[in-house]
Amino acid sequence: MVRALYTAWTGLRNEEKRMDVVTNNMANADTTGYKKIDVTAQSFDKQLAVKINDITEGANLIRGIGKLTPGVKIGETYYDMSQGNFKETGSSYNLAISGKGFFTISSTDTSGNEHVRYTRDGDFTVTKEGFLVTKDGDSVLDDRGNKIQIPNANTIKPSINEMGEIYSGNRYIAKVGLTDFENYDYLSSYGENMYDAVDGATQIVTNAGVQQGYLEMSNVNMVTEMVDMIAITRAYETNQKMMQTVDGTLEKAAQLGRLG
Repeated sequence: MVRALYTAWTGLRNEEKRMDVVTNNMANADTTGYKKIDVTAQSFDKQLAVKINDITEGANLIRGIGKLTPGVKIGETYYDMSQGNFKETGSSYNLAISGKGFFTISSTDTSGNEHVRYTRDGDFTVTKEGFLVTKDGDSVLDDRGNKIQIPNANTIKPSINEMGEIYSGNRYIAKVGLTDFENYDYLSSYGENMYDAVDGATQIVTNAGVQQGYLEMSNVNMVTEMVDMIAITRAYETNQKMMQTVDGTLEKAAQLGRLG
């Protein structure tokens, strides 16, 4: 293995992954409740380089000359769960979470099975039967895990206080279900701007508030993403040039070998 080529190749693969993450963030910069994704990277395990049979060090002496790191390996992706800015919409069914936590959603898969999932996207609406749902038609759950149905929702606009309690006129209907987790590393992206809780996820009580008539916007900073994109592009080009240089060196070595 030509170490220089391998090191440059790992750099290219890492920058490709970083570019995928950045472009995904930029594509979702206007997605309600979207959380920025970041990716980590680390060097491969260090290897000890040695001098073998160096007569200047004595016969059959092996002495370490340093450590080498043969490239970079892609680490894990993780979510930046910091809160985004609020946008006032005035809609009775637009809700934003102030603080840490997620709306609890009952999502139905293509096989018709229901799963509990979580989102920060509070762009809700109501069906003609008065059920509170996401824009994809998944049911919003209350604090007891039941689907929220608001009587006369299409004629009487409900009021929702900061605690998430829903009232139709003076009648109490339900309380919006909010859930938080001890460690967000145990959340995986499902799609449709929702998350699944994987094995090891621990739910905790949240004291977050609910703001009616607002939406939480994406926490993606377009300027930062553009700067990262430029840096990634330059790093990618540097690794390309490194591979071209090594390839040229090997070609010359091969030519000299043929002449010899």
